[in-house]
Amino acid sequence: MSEDKPGIGSSGLRYLWVAVLVIVVDQLTKFWIERNMVLGDSIHVLPVFDIVRAHNTGAAFSFLATAGGWQRWMFSGVAVVVSLLLVYWLRTLNLATHKLLATGLTLILGGAIGNVIDRFEHGYVVDFVHAHWGDAYFAAFNVADAGISIGAVFVVLDALLEWLRGRTGTKAAPAGKE
Repeated sequence: MSEDKPGIGSSGLRYLWVAVLVIVVDQLTKFWIERNMVLGDSIHVLPVFDIVRAHNTGAAFSFLATAGGWQRWMFSGVAVVVSLLLVYWLRTLNLATHKLLATGLTLILGGAIGNVIDRFEHGYVVDFVHAHWGDAYFAAFNVADAGISIGAVFVVLDALLEWLRGRTGTKAAPAGKE
């Protein structure tokens, strides 16, 4: 994070529209799933992809899904705190040198808020994308989960690029070159 905060217009807050887009698409797709499918329904789309209606009371890969209910509030609380920290971090980023990082953080932010909306509304997260290969089925996920995952890749990629720039002695990429 930068020592000197940039002006709001040149900070990572300018990319909050990415988080809003993730939230809107996530909630619209979940709304469609809830209105058109019952729990356990599955629509075969491709040999490696199904649309399903699944409910996850846990976290990633159904972690703590059978914990008895307390996990709903713990995961929601963690998501709210992380979201607030991400907004603060975005405020400190200068977009001239941190576009990739800001994009990653806003994707994570949108995904976290999309899933916390589900937890508050239902007590579980609605998942519907189900990928598989042969007999290997992966955990179902949703648009919010995809935002979190892609955002995490962007954050790691940004850190790797920053590390490489430090090792080669080059300065951060100029605006628009990330």
